[in-house]
Amino acid sequence: MHTFLASLVYIILLILTVVSAAPTKRQEGRSFKVRHVPNGNYTRNARTAMRRAYGKFGWDLPDALRIDPPTGTVEKAATGTAGEADAVFTPDPFDAQYLAPVTIGGQTVMMNFDTGSSDLWVFSSELPSQESAGHAIYNPAQSSTFKELSGSTFSIRFGDSSFASGVVGTDTVNIGGATVTSQAVELATDVSESFVTTVASSGLVGLGFSKINTVKPTPQKTFLDNIKSSLAQPVFTADLKHAAKGSYEFGVIDSSKFTGSLTYVDVDADSGFWQFPSNSFSVGDGPTQVNTDGNPAIADTGTSLLLVDPSIAEGYYDKVIDAKFNEDEGGFTYPCSSPLPDLHLALGDNYVATIPADVLTYAQISQNLCFGALQKGQRSKQILGDILFKAQFVVFDAGNNSIGFAPHAH
Repeated sequence: MHTFLASLVYIILLILTVVSAAPTKRQEGRSFKVRHVPNGNYTRNARTAMRRAYGKFGWDLPDALRIDPPTGTVEKAATGTAGEADAVFTPDPFDAQYLAPVTIGGQTVMMNFDTGSSDLWVFSSELPSQESAGHAIYNPAQSSTFKELSGSTFSIRFGDSSFASGVVGTDTVNIGGATVTSQAVELATDVSESFVTTVASSGLVGLGFSKINTVKPTPQKTFLDNIKSSLAQPVFTADLKHAAKGSYEFGVIDSSKFTGSLTYVDVDADSGFWQFPSNSFSVGDGPTQVNTDGNPAIADTGTSLLLVDPSIAEGYYDKVIDAKFNEDEGGFTYPCSSPLPDLHLALGDNYVATIPADVLTYAQISQNLCFGALQKGQRSKQILGDILFKAQFVVFDAGNNSIGFAPHAH
């Protein structure tokens, strides 16, 4: 009898655990779209982009990136034009950080969608007023559905010394009309100055695999993992363009958004990232070259640049007039008047993505010196950031642990 009761209790607890974070209404065939438009009301910073990317993946920061440029140095990039949207995504800065409205416990804040991480953290009322000033904040006391996860904390730190840390609870989260109840929400109680001054953003929605969620003592599921069972297909797509309207779409693949056929590549979900091989490349009309370093690549909407193996970066800039690795700037630079070739990059074994020359300059850092959007990374990964997404329509297939690519529709 005792054995039977113990088994019954175990089964009930297991069921409660499985349904604790689920869509409020399961709707088979569900899909939803979150649109973005460009916004160019600020200046691009190459050092900040490099620092953030290096820190995010635990890479050693080069000495040149530990200091800021001389006072008065201005980095420039093109601006875009805003347009209509159901749920507006605003690239910040210059197509680098895509922001969208997310409703948590009935309160709407602007957040960044990031396929290179797995935390949903937000500026909260727990922050000191001097750290939250200018931001839209989430106040759990104003939510009737918030529940504290007692003893749970999070802490995220980056190589540029930026950080966010705090406590954890659950609440109802709505993105684009799709709702998850009891979604883990990480409430910032302390953030670094770099986040304080970025008033457009109030947090981050991680769309990587739940394995790399940073909540302790027990990692939590991502919004994607909690919503995917209610979608028509367990997928989301990124149609993120340079200085033009685009969107994320969940549960459906819109064939009007790309040309030709999608080519799928298996990802290593055990890594926690949307990670796949990238073993060859070519520059302009040149021959295919082997990536002798051969590190896997990650598709990451939360990184601005293409941080590739040295053999790719060096092979590319060999074809750019007067390009060099600039120790003072911490990356490859070239005269802005130098013509750039296209980059052709293998994604998996059966697809080659063309990255056009017009997206391969990241910033103008002096009167005639430009900083490339293609730079060398470190250690065991290549990070393919927003520059890739400007060139490719991308499908993230959480049902088959694969990622699909095709050129954008024109």
